[in-house]
Amino acid sequence: MYQRILIATDGSELADKAVAHGIALAKDLAVPICVVTVTGPWSAFELAQMSRMGDRNPIGRYEEMAAAAANSILGKAGELAKAQGVRFELVHVQDRRPSEGIIAAAKDKACDLIVMASHGYRGLNRLLLGSQAYEVLTHSKVPALVVR
Repeated sequence: MYQRILIATDGSELADKAVAHGIALAKDLAVPICVVTVTGPWSAFELAQMSRMGDRNPIGRYEEMAAAAANSILGKAGELAKAQGVRFELVHVQDRRPSEGIIAAAKDKACDLIVMASHGYRGLNRLLLGSQAYEVLTHSKVPALVVR
């Protein structure tokens, strides 16, 4: 059925449920997974604030913080996959919107299923906060399994 599953995570409690679900599915199917987390591009406003606070290298500091957060998120998922005996690869996509990074990683890693969480926002919240799951569903050529 599926040969390689991409599991997207942002490290949240809800995303952890999708990670667990994706790993269980991969274990049942005896296929490898690719776990991806995406960090967005730096914000000029945030960097200006960091600079005003005395940071002499706000871009470097942002990249360090993003890499540290991604390593923590991916390390946790990798430990869970290892404990379940599932082969895995960990990928940090930088400077992209989450939906774009997830779709690009699925293509780059030749994954044939994307597993991700959705917060289930509706109405004004969805309009204001956006829905990365919705973006993936509407723009990906790879099937997606959304865990709520």
